[in-house]
Amino acid sequence: MNYNWESKVDINNVFELRGKTTAYFGVGAINKFKDICEFLNKKGISKVLIITDEIVYTVTGIKEKVEKYLNDANIDYAIYYDIKPNPNVDMIDESKKLGIGIGAQAVIGIGGGSHIDTAKSVAILLHEKYKNYTGTDLYELKFVPDEALPIIAINTTHGTGTEVDRFAVASIEEKGYKPAIAYDCIYPIFAIDDPEITKTLPWSQTTYTAIDAINHVTEASTTLVASPYSILLAKETIRLISEYLPKAQENPEDLTARYFLLYASAIAGISFDNGLLHFTHALEHPLSGIRPDLPHGLGLAMLLPAVVKAIYKAKPEVLAEIYSPIVPDLKGVPEEAEYIAKGIEKWLKSVGVTQKLTDEGFKESDIDKLVYLTFNTPSLDTLLSVAPIEVNEDVVRQIYMDSLYPFNK
Repeated sequence: MNYNWESKVDINNVFELRGKTTAYFGVGAINKFKDICEFLNKKGISKVLIITDEIVYTVTGIKEKVEKYLNDANIDYAIYYDIKPNPNVDMIDESKKLGIGIGAQAVIGIGGGSHIDTAKSVAILLHEKYKNYTGTDLYELKFVPDEALPIIAINTTHGTGTEVDRFAVASIEEKGYKPAIAYDCIYPIFAIDDPEITKTLPWSQTTYTAIDAINHVTEASTTLVASPYSILLAKETIRLISEYLPKAQENPEDLTARYFLLYASAIAGISFDNGLLHFTHALEHPLSGIRPDLPHGLGLAMLLPAVVKAIYKAKPEVLAEIYSPIVPDLKGVPEEAEYIAKGIEKWLKSVGVTQKLTDEGFKESDIDKLVYLTFNTPSLDTLLSVAPIEVNEDVVRQIYMDSLYPFNK
């Protein structure tokens, strides 16, 4: 029975989603940036670095609000505009240089995961303890930071959850590496999740970011450190996305759909902040590491059915429970592994994602390189170490092979 309690939620009521980050959530939450500026004043912070890109900053309408409140609070700012999807360490180093130039005391990331992850990385490198390090040093894990400048995240997508977690990602392109970091010092102190500023997301990003959130919870609910909490959040994330993604695709200005996709993304971020990640992210990072133009969510979507097939024997009960809105009639027994893989692939097709690795130019001859990067990119071994099945090159190779072509032929 569906009681549709969501229809009774006032999406214009801005509430505080509290964890290690305080996230202002709801339509109109961007206006809470005024309160954030007052907080910065009280902390004696008068110079900030903004990390964004020109389209995000202007098209969403964020620019006018942010600059008004900063000016009213007499906070000076510099803006780094050159963030692109799948950001690299060069962008981090350039942002750091700009921040040093103005004496930045805090960092504001405005955009999706690329922008906020870069802001987190720069906040580490602008701290006095780490100013002699580079982005490459940070992502090759040459030091372990425990301090960073204060971080504020204004989130414009509904996929990464990075505005409420301690993770960040960047590429070292010359090596094909796309490592991840996770440190307590890079939880944003404040975040803003305002559905109004996600309305301008194009169809592709609306879709791919939602699929990113589904991958987050698929992994977080099935790692060796998964908990009832990460599983509970996973179930609700997939239910909400299955309900509201088609509505947002049909009508990009449907604020109720945007609200619940944004909420699903945030709780998915909290889920994997607690339960961690494993296969799909560990195997996607090599894909977009060597192909920076590949949308992260699309890379994950192409791997997802094969990953679920590979791990289903270890976690059939959990996966059957959380995927019930997408693949009905699951019994939670190991023999269903291929059935659920085909069901997920069918659902992806229903929301317009039909691509497999071969459609994006990957070939069987690329598999050896992808397997190598999976086991040699810094930090990915940590993800693989909490996978629910034994991890070896044969398992990883099979997932890539199964992702080249559709299950539903």
